[in-house]
Amino acid sequence: MTSTLPNDNIKNFDDQITNKLISEIIRDRIKNAGIRFSANDNIADFINHGELEILEKEVASRVKDLLKSLVIDVENDHNTQETAERVSKMYLNEVFKGRYHEQPKVTSFPNDKNLDEIYTVGPISVRSACSHHLVPILGECWIGIKPGNKVIGLSKFARVADWVFSRPHIQEEAVMILADEIEKLCEPKGLGIIVKAQHYCMKWRGVKEPNTSMINSIVRGDFRHDLSLKQEFFELVKQQSATNNY
Repeated sequence: MTSTLPNDNIKNFDDQITNKLISEIIRDRIKNAGIRFSANDNIADFINHGELEILEKEVASRVKDLLKSLVIDVENDHNTQETAERVSKMYLNEVFKGRYHEQPKVTSFPNDKNLDEIYTVGPISVRSACSHHLVPILGECWIGIKPGNKVIGLSKFARVADWVFSRPHIQEEAVMILADEIEKLCEPKGLGIIVKAQHYCMKWRGVKEPNTSMINSIVRGDFRHDLSLKQEFFELVKQQSATNNY
C-alpha cells in the first residue's frame, strides 16, 4: 500500500516509509521483536522520534473515512470539518497516551528510616475506555503500600495510574497492570489496589444502567498473606471514601 502522507512529513525517514504506512512500519518492528501489542499494551519503545506526528496524520485520515462512512458531510459541515484531526490527537496524546508515550519519570528513594507501617493514597481519578466499545470508563483508585527498600512520592502514584489507565482496557486487567508497574517502581513488601468505576458501555448503551459501577481489588505480598494488614488496608480506604463522599 502506498503512503498517502505528504512527502514533507516523511523526507527525514528511511525510504521504506514511501512504500508503507507508518502504522505498518511500527507494527513490523513490534512483530520482529516478538512483542505483544494488544490494546492495553505500551508500544512507546517501538516509536521513533517524529513518527508519532506522522501516525497522527494517518489516524486522522482513517477517522475521516469513518465519518464519511457514517454519511456525514465532512466537507461542508462546519462542525465536523476538523473532527478527524481532533480525534486523532485526542487518542494518541490524551485518552490512549498510555500506549504511545513512555512512562512518566519516577524517582525512587531509599527507605532509610525503615518505614514499615502501611499507608494508602486515594482517591485517584482514573479515566480509561472499554476495549469492547471504546467508550469511557471513569472512576477512582486507591493504592495501599507497605514499604520495602524503596519509596516514591505520593504524586507519582497518580501519574503512573493515569498512564496505565489511559489505554483501552477491561477493568480487571487494568488493575493488574497497575500493580505490576508499582511493584517495579518501589518493590513494596505489601501492595493493595482498589478501583471503583462506571462503564459507559453499560450507562450509555446496552442495558443503559446509569447508576451501576464495578469495584475490583488486588492484594499482593504481605497484604495477601497477613489478614490483619489486608483488613487495615480496606479500613483505611473506607475512611478515605467516606471523607470524599464517594
